[in-house]
Amino acid sequence: MNHDSRFIVGIDLGTTNCALTYVDTAVPEGERGVSIFHIPQLVARGEVKALPLLPSFLYLPEQHEIDPAVLSLPWAEGGRDYAVGAYARDLAGKVPGKIVSSAKSWLCVDGLDKRAATLPWDRRPVPRQVSPVDASRLFLEHLRDAWNYSMAGDDPSLRLEQQDVSLTVPASFDAVARELTAGAAAQAGLGVRLLEEPQAAFYAWLHDRGDAWRDYVSEGDVILVCDIGGGTTDFTLITVTAADGRLGLERVAVGDHILLGGDNMDLTLAYGMAAKIEREQGKQLDGYQLAGLAHACRAAKERLERRSEEGVQKLTVLGRGTGVVGGAISVEISTSEMRELLVDGFFPLCAIDEQAEERRKVGLRSFGLDYASDPATTKHLASFIVRHGGHNADGRPVLPNAVLFNGGVMKSEVLRQRVVDVLGQWREDTSVDMSVLTEPDADLGVAVGSAWYGNVQRIGGVRIKSGSSRSYYIGVESSMPAVPGFAPSVEALCVVPFGMEEGSSVDVPAEGLGLVVGEQTEFRFFSSTVRTDDAAGSVLESWRGDELEEMPPLMAELPAEECGGSPIGSLVPVALEAVLTEVGTLQLWCHDVRGEGRWKLEFELRG
Repeated sequence: MNHDSRFIVGIDLGTTNCALTYVDTAVPEGERGVSIFHIPQLVARGEVKALPLLPSFLYLPEQHEIDPAVLSLPWAEGGRDYAVGAYARDLAGKVPGKIVSSAKSWLCVDGLDKRAATLPWDRRPVPRQVSPVDASRLFLEHLRDAWNYSMAGDDPSLRLEQQDVSLTVPASFDAVARELTAGAAAQAGLGVRLLEEPQAAFYAWLHDRGDAWRDYVSEGDVILVCDIGGGTTDFTLITVTAADGRLGLERVAVGDHILLGGDNMDLTLAYGMAAKIEREQGKQLDGYQLAGLAHACRAAKERLERRSEEGVQKLTVLGRGTGVVGGAISVEISTSEMRELLVDGFFPLCAIDEQAEERRKVGLRSFGLDYASDPATTKHLASFIVRHGGHNADGRPVLPNAVLFNGGVMKSEVLRQRVVDVLGQWREDTSVDMSVLTEPDADLGVAVGSAWYGNVQRIGGVRIKSGSSRSYYIGVESSMPAVPGFAPSVEALCVVPFGMEEGSSVDVPAEGLGLVVGEQTEFRFFSSTVRTDDAAGSVLESWRGDELEEMPPLMAELPAEECGGSPIGSLVPVALEAVLTEVGTLQLWCHDVRGEGRWKLEFELRG
């Protein structure tokens, strides 16, 4: 990442679409704006077109299935054995077993090696697979190569690898998912800083409003950023503060990682249409056809978002076996059917005290994305506000009085209005209208805000005070005597407090810590979006089940020679220092208090 580069670049590595924007610093500061980079990509066999979005779809054909020449790009004229973008997306309904989609969502799946070739995920044999990290890398490499071909030419200083790049991630991503995302960017040759997507959306709004943004908000306002994209639902609260007569902004709460979004809606439509096919045509779809139908429903839903008038769309699913084309199955879906399934199913009217339901998990089930048990987005919103929004003197939750929408799902005026209606229903003073901050382009807003954030970092301007979106803890095992049938208790030591700024470090005040060296050991880590007041060094002897979320353990063997060759298994007295890097990932340094060595623990997990 070059802080003196000509271009300041923002990248939205989205679940459904990727986008790239930039600020040209050759333009005088007062005249700068954000430009959209149109991304060259395959739109059909042998046909390349530059589009503002790069669909986050990867096509992995079998060997000899397709002539590599027809997958050529201007910077890869010899052809290649995969395709990224619009062409891959359009094939999803026909060959779902060869299409990787929603790769970003897999970066948060517990129990999965994110660097192992597992996508596209299917219990049945799949011809080719890549890892979630590699899929992300391929999307970023495409953006890199497209930029270098179109913008850099023969000037190495203008290559994307030499620019100041901000890359967005869901606000609810934990340190592991952030590290994996930053790692994918590094493999693509890009040095990046990470920025939360809801904050990026708000920076886009600030860019759009300019100096007049203060005319739309007042001190004490609580703004909800409702960001619902293809794979995730992200809620963020930003408050408007005032100091020395000037308004400021502070991000005060971030919701949990909720796998609920457009993908769930596509599946809902697919199941509804599959039932209609069975009811009206007496045909039952298998899993492969259902996957293809889900992709067809996605395309129909996106057409509905672009135009709100009533109508009917035809969906086609290919047959199986020798009569693939001849055995095609078609069904019609109306606008009213889609609205009934999506609005009432995902955005029902509910009370503020209605919580999202947790379905009892079956002991044995298909491994895959851990989608939210309850599809009612409005109930998840109620849970978020009750847990994170604070309470007034009467004990009632403090409700936002303004909302900014973001994400592909929220392009629908019907869905936006339903969220506004629900928020208004929860307010005691119904005479005060909910203020809706007019959002920039829902597809490009995050990328625009990401580039503008980089510009603000460079030359100054209105910033959202934020820092770490979670508190982080390391497990410390007690030194109690062995008791038959009982494992030693574990305390949670806070090493990163909520809101700690990226690029900063903190000494963790904790006495009597010992580090095992010279043998394979396990380190347990926890995070919390709820406990926002714990300081570095705070020790939790116990906690409620919903307060801390345990992260995948870190297995490491810390060399004994770092401390003068202590015997294997020695317990070395250490002091801790936590570093939150500029890209938002966590490092924990263990310093030998005798001054003889130090060790670094960081999130480079392999499952």
